[in-house]
Parts: sequence; structure tokens; C-alpha cells
Amino acid sequence: MKVFGTDGVRGAVGQWPMTPEFVLKLGWAAGRVLGQDGRRRVLIGKDTRISGYMFESALEAGFSAAGVDVRLLGPMPTPAIAYLTRTLRGSAGVVISASHNPFHDNGVKFFSASGEKLPDSIEAQIESMLDEPMTVAPSNLLGKAQRIDDAPGRYIEFCKSSVEIGLSLANFRIVVDCAHGAGYLVAPRVFTELGAEVIRIGVEPDGLNINAGVGSTEPAALQRAVAEFRADLGIALDGDGDRVLMVDGEGRVLDGDRLLYIIAADRVRRAGYCGGVVGTQMSNLGLELAIKKLGLPFLRAKVGDRHVHEALKQQGWLLGGESSGHILCLDRHTTGDGIIAALQVVSAMKHSGKPLHQLAADMKIYPQTLINIRSEQRVDFNHPTIVAAVQKAEQALDDRGRVLLRASGTEPLIRVMVEGESEDKVALLAQNLANEIRAVAQ
Repeated sequence: MKVFGTDGVRGAVGQWPMTPEFVLKLGWAAGRVLGQDGRRRVLIGKDTRISGYMFESALEAGFSAAGVDVRLLGPMPTPAIAYLTRTLRGSAGVVISASHNPFHDNGVKFFSASGEKLPDSIEAQIESMLDEPMTVAPSNLLGKAQRIDDAPGRYIEFCKSSVEIGLSLANFRIVVDCAHGAGYLVAPRVFTELGAEVIRIGVEPDGLNINAGVGSTEPAALQRAVAEFRADLGIALDGDGDRVLMVDGEGRVLDGDRLLYIIAADRVRRAGYCGGVVGTQMSNLGLELAIKKLGLPFLRAKVGDRHVHEALKQQGWLLGGESSGHILCLDRHTTGDGIIAALQVVSAMKHSGKPLHQLAADMKIYPQTLINIRSEQRVDFNHPTIVAAVQKAEQALDDRGRVLLRASGTEPLIRVMVEGESEDKVALLAQNLANEIRAVAQ
């Protein structure tokens, strides 16, 4: 049985594996594996999807049956669960979320006691336990559940501690878009308590509107708000708060690549950072060239913040991220955190005295076209037709660009990316390549 993808377990609510029965068994299996360190306590947080209530109850019952105590955190960003798991000395943290997906999807992902994503070996143990018959601990050893009421305040203080003491944002007007998701309570308060004037959007979750027309996957709402309120910048989180995109005062969207560059450049200028930076196969070529211009090495990992984290740990570096807005600052947190990443960018603005568009100007973005092809079946990228189409595109780019094909780890999509110097050429090559893949996938 293979249930774990690149970011935990995820799927449509009511369809395997996201059924109450399976999630109950998943909680029990995880409790049997993760509750072996003597602490036997897990923390459970969730985003704002209506199905979160159902899955929270199922997980709670599963962990209790395994003899593991549960601490319920309610709606909180994914990185908050990672932090609180570490500071409250839990055996593990569990997040009920499908991140940037619409409300009819949901998922379950785990953090270790140290606040990092579970290693593959532990996930394999949980999957193996799923094949065992479910048993129930003796009544006197069943797990207990308790709600942690001060979780938001703890996390807000942690986020504020990621910038230096005394940093004031009193002269900033910031629009904060929380995607009607897990950050709707805490994110605006972080920036308000640091002194900024905050305009809040995407902060009215109803269980069904997460990521709908707002947030980092649909930044047009943020662009409109920045223009309407004449804000200095805008910040858009995704549904579970581990991704961030930003909008400058001119209304331009800055993706994760630009934000990562701004953070790295600020660290070099102020602290003499001499580590390296990890991007992914999807990171823009402009990021790689700009990071090298700073005098730092640059490494590409496979797509997924888990792989970025693994590469950073292997190299002993601190900064990495994805163009989607997953940004890791391992000297601030153990995992990607949209609020903390945004704070590092705003801090760079404060230190430099420059607006956001000027900080981003030193990085040239190479035209990049990404086409998502929906396919319920696996496509062999070694198919002769696809191999020939890729070779033809690479020849047309003449070593001044890149072609990348990959299957999404969270959705039934094939991603076709072409990058090069000419926007028109890149778009045409990507479309031609996508057409060839669609023909093979039929």
C-alpha cells in the first residue's frame, strides 16, 4: 500500500484515502509508530476546510486507540504546527490540510518531534502498520485529548522573533491576504504588532472558500487591494500558510524566486552570509545567475520543499525555496513558513530603505512558460514521441534555456516547463511540446 505522496496523504474528500475510516486507521498506525519515544503525545492542527472537523475527530480517535495523547490546536498554519510540536515536546505534529487545493480536497501530513518533515523510513513504517489489524489499547492506557487555547499567541511571538528586536514597521501599509485559510487569525496580527498598518483580505473562512479567488494561487485580489489602498506592498499566503507571494507598490507580483533572492542578498549585505542557496528544477534561470553574482553557490533539488530541505541539510546551508513560494530560512525555522519569509523580505526593505520593486530589480527573470496537462494515467517521458519533442525544443533553445517535464506529486497533472530568452519562442515551444504529450496521453 502506497499512501504517502510528496507531502503526506492527500485526495478528494470521501474518496480513498481521504475517508473517515482510512484516516482513523492512519491515526492509529501513526500513533503506534510515532508514540514509541516515551512522550506519546501528538499535536493536531488544521486549515479551514469544512472536512477538517471530520478528519480531526477521526485522527483523534485513532491516536487515542493507540494510547497516544492528543493536543488540538485548531486552525493554524502548517509551520505553526511544526514549531509548537517542537516547543511543546510532542512526539509528532499532524496537519490536516490540502494546502493550495480547493476545499473539496484534504490531506494529512506529519512533522517529527524536531519540527521537520518525517523521513521516508518513518513513513514506510506507518504504511507497514496500516496493513496490520487495528487494535485498541487497554482502557487505562487510552490517549486523552486536550485543546491548547494559547497556540495562536505562542506562534505570533515566534514569528516576531524571526526579525531583530526593535524592528518597527510603523511606516508600512501592508495588505495581508490569508486565502480564507489557516493564517486568517495570526498573520495580520504579526504585522500589526510590529507596527504596520494592515489591511486584511481573505480572512472570512466559511469552510468552502479556502483559496477561492484569493491567496497566493490567485494574486489578482491582492493586486487590486494594493492599488485601492495605495499600500507599500501586499502579502499573499496559501491555504495552510507555508507559501507566500508578494506584490510590490506598483502592483507587480513577486514569486518565490524573487523573494528568495531578496532574502539572500540582504543576508550577504548585512551578515556576510557565505553559505549557498537551494532552488529546484523549476526555479528560474535568473535566480541561479543572480545568486551566483552574489558570490554564493546555487544547487537545484527536485521539486518539493522536502527535497529543498534535504539538500540544505546535506550542504549545511540555510536558504532555499521554490518559485511557488515555499521558502526555507533554516536559521529561523525548521520548515517553510510564509509569514516568516515575508518578514525577512520586509526586514530587507527596512534595512535598505528601498521599496520592494527596487530590491527585486537586480534579478532578471527569464521568460518561462508552464503548461499543466491533466492526465489520470501515468505518462512515460521516455516514449519516443516525447523524447523527440524534447530534443527538438532543446535544439531550438540552442543551450540558452531549459526544458523540464515532471508529474505533479499532489495532483493528476503533467507539468511542461520551457524557459529561454525569447518569450514568444518559449511559449510556442511549450505549446508544441504539450500537444505532443497530450497525443501520447490519450
